[in-house]
This record gives sequence, structure tokens and C-alpha cells, in this order.
Amino acid sequence: MNVSLFKKHIVDQHLFSAKDKLLLAVSGGVDSAVLCALCKQAGYDFVIAHCNFQLRGAESERDEQFVQQLGEKYAAEVKVKKFDTEQYAAASKLSIQEAARALRYEWFEELVVSLESKQKVRVLLLTAHHADDNVETLLMNFFRGTGLHGLTGIPESVNYIRRPLLPFSKEELLAFAKEEELDYVEDSSNQSSKYTRNFFRNELIPAISKVYPQVKANLQDNIDRFKQIEKLYQLSVGVIKKKLLKEKGAEVHIPVKQLMGYHNRALIYEIIKEYGFQEKQVEELVKLADSYSGKYIESPVSQYRIIKHRHWFIISPVQSVASTAIVIEEKDKQVIFEQGILQVETTSDIKPETSNFIASIDFNKITFPLLLRKWKTGDYFYPLGMSKKKKISRFFIDQKLSKTEKENAWVIESDKRIIWVVGHRIDERVKIVPSTKKSLKLSLHL
Repeated sequence: MNVSLFKKHIVDQHLFSAKDKLLLAVSGGVDSAVLCALCKQAGYDFVIAHCNFQLRGAESERDEQFVQQLGEKYAAEVKVKKFDTEQYAAASKLSIQEAARALRYEWFEELVVSLESKQKVRVLLLTAHHADDNVETLLMNFFRGTGLHGLTGIPESVNYIRRPLLPFSKEELLAFAKEEELDYVEDSSNQSSKYTRNFFRNELIPAISKVYPQVKANLQDNIDRFKQIEKLYQLSVGVIKKKLLKEKGAEVHIPVKQLMGYHNRALIYEIIKEYGFQEKQVEELVKLADSYSGKYIESPVSQYRIIKHRHWFIISPVQSVASTAIVIEEKDKQVIFEQGILQVETTSDIKPETSNFIASIDFNKITFPLLLRKWKTGDYFYPLGMSKKKKISRFFIDQKLSKTEKENAWVIESDKRIIWVVGHRIDERVKIVPSTKKSLKLSLHL
């Protein structure tokens, strides 16, 4: 490799330009030393950032001093941050590697934002990941278990991060360093195979190379193929999502029958992952398709639920004011929605309510979770005092509700049955009777 190939790749892939300010993540090893030299020879404007994780005693201090010397050599500003990595790892219940990664990228982001604010230019973070790193990542993801995206390796460009050395092998970087007589430091921990990546680098890949000498080149070719395949895959998924997903305010509505008709769990995951749902929850959603209205699954990392409502899945923010379908659990005491605040109380103080804004319901005649939602054409219930069912649209006409009042009406459903037209009337089938021992009291506050 040489600086001409380096610059050509950057231009061909539109990674960055001479107008950008570059923040180089530099450890002091050969990879980042080569990155510094190439950026200097290419005439790019850069600042050096070095993380001292204080994990290797005097060696960590040596690395920091070396990076300071690189800054002097290239007349570049050097920013250094010391981390108590072990303490952070213990407090966060992370491995040392995970902790170091989290700490450095959080700090890099702070630096990017700060530099952009001060210098009023685009600032990009450059890391020295190369082709061998990419191959190791592919294998690690494959053995760990991954979807198609995990087989595409390390992204060359994501948000403010650029990785311009990805096409070049470790062998090429070492050859460049030797030719340019570059100094660099060695990290002794790289020789230890107790870390997963080092095991792949030091033991697994060399062992495979004895059988398949071209393994690195072949895997790099596979990465390129997987990237092209993923583009086609995402294009196809995008077409299907556009057909299936209906945005309604803060919610997304998906027809259950149509989604299940694809018989494709990969498609389901592509839809739900954007809302914080995990791949293992795909099976839960498949089971939800055959459940009754009001059942739901919840994302473990975000404030989203997928609610089964009749023939639809509704992806909804948890108790969002903008939601048109809100789950009410037995433990809930208050629900905020478009019309106001709904107070929920279970009581043994049994008495029917005369106010339209308070519903007293026989607790033993309902099933949780309840579903608070906007009414729909075709909805019906048995109005209190009546033995026959009535469509809600007809009920509204009889009540002489205005068009706006009709549009803003909500109902509460229990196991497919409407038990209260909110603010108007409860259902005859859930009313309090002399034998009632426990009641659910729902109070609407506008």
C-alpha cells in the first residue's frame, strides 16, 4: 500500500475530504501509527486522541508518552484521557474489553461534538481497523450467532466514524511501516489468547490457514458478497414494510394475517427490531398472533409494546398520550391518554356510580389486561339497562353526540368485550350486582 492508494480509496468511497477535521484514534500500535503517517502524507488536518485504560501499568504510560511524541512529530494536537477501566467494568458488570470499548467511544463522541462546536467544521473520527480485523469480526459473529448483517463485517462508515484502512491487510500495514521506518509500540496483551479476538487472531485463523492458505482473502471476498446480498435483502424488506406498516400517529398498525402469511421470521425481526425488540421475541410475536385482543409483548430495552387487537398488531409507545391503544394492567393506578387521566382502583366498597365519568365494574366479570382504545365502526356493547346489544355508532346517535364528540370517543375492552364507553355508559354484563364482592373503579378526569 501507499498514500496514493489510501487517498484513492477515500475518494472512491466518499469517506471524507480535505475540508473535514479528522480525529484519529491512536493507541500507538503499528495500525494507528500507519494511519497517522498516511493522513500526514495525504495532507489531511487531524487531531490525535489517545485512551490510557491503565490496565498494563508502566506499559500504558509508555504508550501515552509515545503518542505524545507522535503529536510532536506531526505537529498535531494530542488529547489524552485516563480511565479507571477495571472499576467501570465492575460497576457496569461488563468485561474489560466491553468496558474499554464503551469508555473510548463515549469519550470520542464528546470530542467530536466539542471540536465541531469550536471549529464550526465537520469532524470525523478515524479508527485504524484493517482487513484482518474485519475477517476476525466476521468469524466471531458467525460463531457467536448472528443475522445477515453480522456477516458484513465492520462498517466502513457509520455516523461520524470512518475506517479508511479496512481494505488493507495487516501485512500491507507492516510493510508500509517498515518502508517508511515508522516507530510504534507493541501491546503485550495482544499475545494473550484469553481475549476472544486474540484467540481468533493467534490460534484459530492460523490453524485454518494450514488447510486453506487463502482463508483471509476468501473471507474478505465473502464479506463483500454479504454486503451486496444485504443491500438486496434490505430493498426487499423495505418494499414489504411499506406494504404492511400503517403509521397512525405515534403507533404502527400491522395486519396480523398478512404478516403471518409470509411465514418468515427474518421479516418479523426486521420489523420489530427498530422498536427495541430482540430476535428471541419473534417466537413470542408468532404466538401473539393466535392470542386474544389486549394481549401484548414488551420490549426489554425501549418503551414499546406490540398489542394484539383483533386482526392487527399495534406497535405502541407505552402509555403514550398519542397512542390510540393503551394496555391497562391490574397493577396500574393511573393512565394518561388523549382525553385526560384515567384513575384505576380496585375496591371492596361496592356501590354503583351514577356519574358518566365513573365506571364501577364487577371485578370478577373482567379479565386483565384491559385495552383502552378509540372506538371503531362495527363496535358494539350491551348498554347498561339493556338486554340487547347495540352498535356504538347507533348509541352515539341516540345520545345526540356531536361529530367531534363521536370522533374523540374511547372504549375499554376486556377479552374482546367492550365494558365501558368511556365517559358515557358501562356494559350491562359487567355491572355490580348484590353478589358482587369486589369492584374495579375507573374514574375519568378531563
